[in-house]
Amino acid sequence: MKNCVFCKIAKKEILADIIAEEDNFIAFLDNMPTNPGHTLVIPKKHYRWVWDVENFGDYAEFSKKIAKALQKATEREWIVMGVAGNEIPHAHIHLVPRFEGDGHGGFIRADIRKDISKEEMSRISKKIRSFL
Repeated sequence: MKNCVFCKIAKKEILADIIAEEDNFIAFLDNMPTNPGHTLVIPKKHYRWVWDVENFGDYAEFSKKIAKALQKATEREWIVMGVAGNEIPHAHIHLVPRFEGDGHGGFIRADIRKDISKEEMSRISKKIRSFL
């Protein structure tokens, strides 16, 4: 898809705090995080919906690897996985560490965003990568 922001991130046409990548998938910090460490996992090839992704098992395993690193990096056992797809029309999985009193209740609320500096985002991505 020509103007897809996630396709552009996958092709490195748009900068992102990349956590990890493999041949078919890439993980990066959400630039409008709901919590520190909020990571997006996408297929590099454009698919509209998560359930359309070829080799879905590989996608799930890659996401699991990122979630495990997030647990260690954030010292949080509770990592929420969310799949919506209505914000950006490219398949993506949200991995969000949950913290006591983060304001999300039982779910991740898209209306709650954390203001995190570029320096802090860079520090967070480096720490997550150290656990991969």
